[in-house]
Amino acid sequence: MAVEDSKAVQLSLPLPRSLDTRIYIRLSTRAKAIMLSLTTASQDELGSAAPMGSFIYALPNKFDSSQPLATNLFPHEPTLEFTTRMAKLLARKAGLPVYVTNSISFANAGMGGTVEEEMEVFKNIVEVVLPKIKDAGIGATAVNGN
Repeated sequence: MAVEDSKAVQLSLPLPRSLDTRIYIRLSTRAKAIMLSLTTASQDELGSAAPMGSFIYALPNKFDSSQPLATNLFPHEPTLEFTTRMAKLLARKAGLPVYVTNSISFANAGMGGTVEEEMEVFKNIVEVVLPKIKDAGIGATAVNGN
């Protein structure tokens, strides 16, 4: 499969156990890097700007492939840990540098953002994003189908 210079995919998922809030995803794939942007908005907030969350850069570790390296370019404490985990997972799976920006708010989640809700959101995003990276034909996902 030929690799395009840049490919962007935009989609949304419902925030688990929420009536009207959605998670918005923008995935940009390039031959040498991945950019993932995550945010949430309810029907009432669609026209308003979301506050900036964390911005993390992660890359595969040549010496220990199970432990990608990550640095926070713009830390925002409520979203920092989630964003770092997402960036590291994608860097490990894709074998490419990954930029992740995240301003997801769990305030409208059914139980207010419990650990279980965060893990469910994390899992749902990964299940949607990894196949899109594989379809783009870049990184390790194109080679071994992870």
